[in-house]
Amino acid sequence: MASSTLLLAFPLILMHILALTIAQQPTFLAPYCFNNKGNYTENSTYATNLNRLLSSVSTTTEFNGGFYNVSEGESSDKVNAIALCRGDVSKDVCLSCLNASSSELPRRCPNQKEGIVWYDECLFRYSNRSIYGEMEISPFLPMANPNNATKADEFYQSLRTLLDELISRATQGGDLQKFAVGDTTAPDFKTIYGLAQCTPDLTAQECSDCLVGARSQFSDCCSGREGGRVLRPSCNIRFEIYRFYESTNETLSPPPTLPDGGKENNTSRTIIIIVVPIVSVLVLILCIWIYLRQRKRKPRKIDESVDEISVVESLHFDFSTIKTATNDFSNKLGQGGFGAVYKGRLYNGQEIAVKRLAMGSGQGDIEFKNEVLLVAKLQHRNLVRLLGFCLEGDERILIYEFVANTSLDHFIFDPLKRGQLDWESRSKIIGGIARGLLYLHEDSRLRIIHRDLKASNVLLDAEMNPKIADFGMARLFEQMDETQIYTNRIVGTYGYMAPEYAMEGLFSVKSDVYSFGILMLEIISGQKNRGFYQLENSQGLLSYAWKLWIEGKGLELIDPDIVSTFPISDALRWINIALLCVQDDPADRPTMSNVALMLGSNSVTLPKPLAPPHHAGRFMIMSDQSSTKELGTGSQSSEQSSTTVPR
Repeated sequence: MASSTLLLAFPLILMHILALTIAQQPTFLAPYCFNNKGNYTENSTYATNLNRLLSSVSTTTEFNGGFYNVSEGESSDKVNAIALCRGDVSKDVCLSCLNASSSELPRRCPNQKEGIVWYDECLFRYSNRSIYGEMEISPFLPMANPNNATKADEFYQSLRTLLDELISRATQGGDLQKFAVGDTTAPDFKTIYGLAQCTPDLTAQECSDCLVGARSQFSDCCSGREGGRVLRPSCNIRFEIYRFYESTNETLSPPPTLPDGGKENNTSRTIIIIVVPIVSVLVLILCIWIYLRQRKRKPRKIDESVDEISVVESLHFDFSTIKTATNDFSNKLGQGGFGAVYKGRLYNGQEIAVKRLAMGSGQGDIEFKNEVLLVAKLQHRNLVRLLGFCLEGDERILIYEFVANTSLDHFIFDPLKRGQLDWESRSKIIGGIARGLLYLHEDSRLRIIHRDLKASNVLLDAEMNPKIADFGMARLFEQMDETQIYTNRIVGTYGYMAPEYAMEGLFSVKSDVYSFGILMLEIISGQKNRGFYQLENSQGLLSYAWKLWIEGKGLELIDPDIVSTFPISDALRWINIALLCVQDDPADRPTMSNVALMLGSNSVTLPKPLAPPHHAGRFMIMSDQSSTKELGTGSQSSEQSSTTVPR
C-alpha cells in the first residue's frame, strides 16, 4: 500500500516541482534596440565576444548582490554589459532572470551592438561603449495601472511623501545595493506600496537625480492612477496599491526583545517541527485524492482529424447544452464570413457568445482546429477568451466570453455612436490592440500571426477595453524565428492586407503591423479604409492620410467629433506611427514592441515615414459576406519558408 501510494504521489511531486519552476520564470516587460548605435556581423570578433559574454551571464552562479558588470574583448570589439536584479528577489529568481534576459535581448535586437531589455525581476543591457558608472535616463519605459485612484489629491500627497522617503533611502545604499521599498496609508483604507532602485555603480547624487527625474515622469503616464512605474537604464521607480515586492529585512518589523530568547526560540522550533510534517502529509493526501478523481474521468475521443484538441478536452460542450443556452440559436448578434454569432446564457448564469460555423463556409476542420488550439493557449486581457467548443456531427461551434459592446466597427463607423468614443477612449483602444498584438507576436509561448486584424475583429467590453477576436485564419510558429512565409491561399480582408501578402502571398508579423496601421488611421479619422474615395485622384483613406501629412495638414484627418478634445501633439504623433506601420517594405515597418514603446513614450524620436503603397489590395475582389479569397490553382494551402524579415 505504501509503495502504491508513493507511486500515485510521484507524478504529483513532479508537478509540484514543475509548478515551482514555472513560478520562478521572469516576467518580460519590454526591449529597446538602439538602431543608431551600429550593427555587427555574424562571425565577427564582436559577435564572438558578445556570445562569450552572454554565455558567462546565463551560466553564472554568483549572486553578487544582484548586480553584474561584465566585459569581454578589447578596443573597438569590446562588449560591456550591466545586469541588475530587483533588490527583493531571491538568488534563484535573479539567476533565472539573468538567464532569460541574456538570451532574449540578442534575439529581440539581432546584430545590434547596443540594447536593453526590462523584466519585472531584472534588467540587462550591453553596448560597445563604456556604460559602467554612467547615469543614463534614456530610453525610458512608462507603465501605468489602468485603474484610477479615489480621492486623488489625498492619494498623491501620501504617495509623494512615500516616494521622497524611498528615494532618500535608496541613494544611501552602498556599493552593493541602492534599493528601497516601503508602504504608507492612503485614503479609503488603502495602502500604497513603493519601490526605488538604482544601479549600484552610480554615486548617491546620480542615483537621486535619476530617481527624481523618473518620478517626475509619473505626471505623463500615471497621473490619477492607482499605480505606475518608470523604467530607466540606470534606475526605476514604482508604486501600486498592492504589494508587488517580496518581504525584505527593511520591510519587516524588528523582532521583540524577549526576557528568555532561548526558551522562546526552542518553543517556536518545536511548533515548526510538529506542524510542518502534519501539513505536508495533509497536502499529500489531498493531492492523491485529486489525482484519483481525475483518473476516473474517461477521456472522450473527439475526432481522428483533430487529435490535438484532446489537450483542451475539458473545454468541450455538448450540442444540447449550447442549444439550450442560446434558446435554440434565437438571439443572433451578427453574421461573419464563416457563420453567425449568437448570445447565450449557461446554466450558471454566465453570458456567452456562440460562434456557429456554417457548413460550406470555408472554415473547415483545419481552420476550426486552428482557432480552438490557438485561442485555448492564449491568456491576455486584450484577447477574447475562449470558454469552450462543440464538435458533434456537422456542428462546429466556438464558445467565447460575452463582450458587452460588440465590435469596434459598430462604433467607429456609425455616425451616431462614434461620438461616444472620445480621444481618451480611442487612445485606450489603440494601446490595447497594440498590446494584444505584441503578446501574439513576441510574448506568448508561440509566435502567432493573426492575418485578419480589422475593426470588426476587435471587440469592446463594458469598459471599452479592446479584445482581439477571430483566430480562424491565424498562423502559429513553434520557433520564434524571423521567417517570412509564402502561401498560395490568400486569406484576409480587402483594405487591411499588406501589399506583399495580397500580391505575392508573403506574410509575417509585419503583415499584422500593416493591418494595425490601417486600423489606427480608421480609429483616428472615424472613416473606413474601404470605400473612402472623397478626394479627386485619391485611392482611399491611406492615400488621403499621406497627402494631408506631406502637406502639413495632418490635423484635417482627425474625426470632427473629437477634434476639439484631441491633443495636437498626440494627433500628429499617432498619425506618424500609423504611417510607419503601413510602409511598403516590411523591413521599414516597426515591430509591435517598438510600436508599443512609441505609443507609450513621447520621448522616443519617431522616424519620418516613407510614401505608403497606393495599390495594396486594389486588384482583389471580395464580397462583404466573405473575408477570404483563394488564389492559385486549387484550394489547398501551400506554405513554406522564404526570406528572412528583420524585426
